[in-house]
Amino acid sequence: MRSLFGLVVALSLSACKEEPRGQLEPIPRPPGMKDAPPPDAKAAPQAAAPAVDPSKVMLRWKLAGNAPIAYRLTLDRQGPAPAAEPEEDTKGKKGKGKDKPEPKVERAPAAAATFPGAFTYVVERSSSGGYHLRVIPEGNNAAEDSGAMSERGFVLDGLQGITRNTASLVMELPMAAVGPKDAWALATELLTHDSLGPAFAISKSVRHNRVTLTALTPAEGGEQVATLEYDLSEQLSGKMTQRRPPPAVPARAGDPDTEEASPEDAAPPTVPASAEVRITGKGEFLVKAGHWRSWEGNISATTSGAFPANALQVPPGTVKLKLTALESAPPSAPTAKPQQ
Repeated sequence: MRSLFGLVVALSLSACKEEPRGQLEPIPRPPGMKDAPPPDAKAAPQAAAPAVDPSKVMLRWKLAGNAPIAYRLTLDRQGPAPAAEPEEDTKGKKGKGKDKPEPKVERAPAAAATFPGAFTYVVERSSSGGYHLRVIPEGNNAAEDSGAMSERGFVLDGLQGITRNTASLVMELPMAAVGPKDAWALATELLTHDSLGPAFAISKSVRHNRVTLTALTPAEGGEQVATLEYDLSEQLSGKMTQRRPPPAVPARAGDPDTEEASPEDAAPPTVPASAEVRITGKGEFLVKAGHWRSWEGNISATTSGAFPANALQVPPGTVKLKLTALESAPPSAPTAKPQQ
């Protein structure tokens, strides 16, 4: 009995010495692996942020004290606006009778002879704290237009056609920081393909859009002057299908005054049509102040054949552009009150 009692006591003591269940045991380190650094060792330094390139600048519009700034862009036409002339297509005319009337070829509408002689641009703070752009055309009884603009002069919404393109030309700045010889493109559309319609078959389309920061020079008071040069062009050519001519009178036996319609007469005629727009310019932007010191440019726009005038999104002909700062912004146009 004593031996049995001693065995029970020994088993009880060994059970009390068991490790608690669920305890994790350390995994032995594989052979050849270095020991972990002590807890008080300094952490490895993180990679340093890339240094800002001192040769680049960020061009942004700035409003001193949130006061609006205004510019007047004059559009000085150099000579009369050219009228579009169709190019004669003599192919297939040989052998036709002299007295047979040729199908009437439609001429492209003449380029608009009237367009605003100037635009006034007003950059101001919107109610939401962003930028608001007002565009006031002069002459031609055109109404004031407006749109939302980003800090870099990108037109977010509003404005169309010539108004939008000229605003993009003199207001839009590059998205990223730029340095000498850096180039970027503007959000301009000098020729709209959608306005051509299904009757126009495009055979050639060329687009060049480039603005370059050619120099960055210091000025008084820690100012920097960024010189920007503009070189934009668009070419579009193809053939325009004219309206189908009226059917010829069926020939009657023994009637010399009537003739039978030929397969050539049944097909609608096509005539060549093309357009070319080129814009050059140069501006000096004050980096610290955030506005233009000067800006000048030229637009050359020509059309030929039956090219639709409404597809031209710049003033027609040769136009000289000059931007001038105004001392104060013109007041907003009064809104019409709804009739009771």
